[in-house]
Amino acid sequence: MAKDVKASKKAENKPVKAVEKKAEKKSSPTKDYILEVNNLKQYFPIKDGFFQRVVGYVKAVDGISFKIERGTTMGLVGESGCGKSTTGRTILRLIEKTDGEVIFDGVDINKLDKKSLREMRPKMQIVFQDPYSSLSPRLPVGEIIGEAVREHGIVPPEEYDRYIDKIMSACGLMTYHKDRYPHEFSGGQRQRICIARALALNPEFVICDEPVSALDVSIQAQIINLLKDLQKEFNLTYLFISHDLSVVEHISDTVGVMYLGNLVEYGNKKDIFAEPKHPYTQALFSAIPLPDPNVKMKRIILEGSIPSPANPPKGCKFHTRCNRCMEKCKTEAPTPVEIGEGHFVVCHLYNENTALLEGKE
Repeated sequence: MAKDVKASKKAENKPVKAVEKKAEKKSSPTKDYILEVNNLKQYFPIKDGFFQRVVGYVKAVDGISFKIERGTTMGLVGESGCGKSTTGRTILRLIEKTDGEVIFDGVDINKLDKKSLREMRPKMQIVFQDPYSSLSPRLPVGEIIGEAVREHGIVPPEEYDRYIDKIMSACGLMTYHKDRYPHEFSGGQRQRICIARALALNPEFVICDEPVSALDVSIQAQIINLLKDLQKEFNLTYLFISHDLSVVEHISDTVGVMYLGNLVEYGNKKDIFAEPKHPYTQALFSAIPLPDPNVKMKRIILEGSIPSPANPPKGCKFHTRCNRCMEKCKTEAPTPVEIGEGHFVVCHLYNENTALLEGKE
């Protein structure tokens, strides 16, 4: 009798636990995405002849989509000329898009009028690649950092000086630097000035367009650590554009790999760096130098040159350089396939209707 009672209690407990687990899944909070990019395109017209007629388009960004969760960092990597910087500038509407939508904080920024866009500007900032050319040589550092603060009325006039001092200190600059000019600073200090200028407007989202590519390795580490500290302190969200995969691995939470205007792979940093799936991603990651001289990477050498974005190949844009190219790749453009949680690959090798899969050739 006692055994029957225990068995009945166990039977009663099983469905209860299952219901509890289902309830937990339903009540789990949805992710808070600060930025959503949907099918973004940026084409630049090619003009020729006396009348400058449009004869074609350079497809710098050709229909990319991704999301960035609030308070995280997305790394965007790829070869020179693949459209990384153009993507960043189009997102901020520094260049008007050709097609697609950019949703920032639930608002489509391309539908905003001039007044509404001006009010939105302080929330979205950019740190340019070259600190030498992005700072005015005619203005002292204090004016460079505080010009937009005064223009947008970020703080009352009586708190202006104290606020600029606070921002400069947070970025590793001394308050007495306010009266100096950009040519009096080193490269690393100039990049700190650029970061301070962006941070002074109290943004929520910052695009870092290769902010450490022009700096020495020791200075790179200082700037990267500064960006991470500022992200924790001010709850910032970054889109980090870079060629240096080691830097991207250090700072990013998610990674997008671009090739000729398209995202070929996107997902969690750990998944992509541990096991890259797209042939282009694998070739890109095989070029990462290892600090151990006894360990040799199997380098994947891509044959041929990058096709012109003005005349991209049909089908998969990477098929002209891919050593695993199939007939389908030459005629049909692949679609994104989710091979893991949040891990997307744009390749026919992983399409559901294709028999050839990774490791099953």
